[in-house]
Amino acid sequence: MKEKIKVGFALTGSFCTFSEVIPVIAALADEGYDVQPVMSGFAYATDTRFGKAADFVGQLESICGHKVIHTISEAEPIGPKKLMDILVVAPCTGNTLGKLAVGIADTSVTMAVKSHLRNQRPVLLAASTNDALGNASKNIGSLLNYKNIYFVPMGQDDPGAKPRSMVADFSKLIPAMEAALANTQLQPIFF
Repeated sequence: MKEKIKVGFALTGSFCTFSEVIPVIAALADEGYDVQPVMSGFAYATDTRFGKAADFVGQLESICGHKVIHTISEAEPIGPKKLMDILVVAPCTGNTLGKLAVGIADTSVTMAVKSHLRNQRPVLLAASTNDALGNASKNIGSLLNYKNIYFVPMGQDDPGAKPRSMVADFSKLIPAMEAALANTQLQPIFF
């Protein structure tokens, strides 16, 4: 019997996208992937107009059958113990993109990425940021050049009201993940 693919699935604080991301996590679990949820401390503990933190944590733990990793100390062993075949960060905020671009590991999610990359395994980023075509563009450009970093295709979500904002197409997350597992970037990156 083929061993299950182990997917780390990390959520950062773009709460408005959780309603799109959680069904993708459920689809992965339904397809037989072993999904380990990871949340930034902020995402893990913050109630917003989009929902209560405890409800999101409960949903993730129920879907995945694993406790949510939400501290730096819980995330650090991901690499040394080779806990994941791929790590998905969805949604990946502009803040997280910036930290990853310059090697800052001061949250559970950025530590998970740093720890996972030590094994030269793929990381898939699903950007969700209001400044993707502004300040965050240099970070996206930098990360596009990093080995083992891949992106879910993204596009402008509201060019009239938010001309610099971009969001990943979450319907392409699973194909982008499968491509990243094969060391390939799903194209086109921008639409």
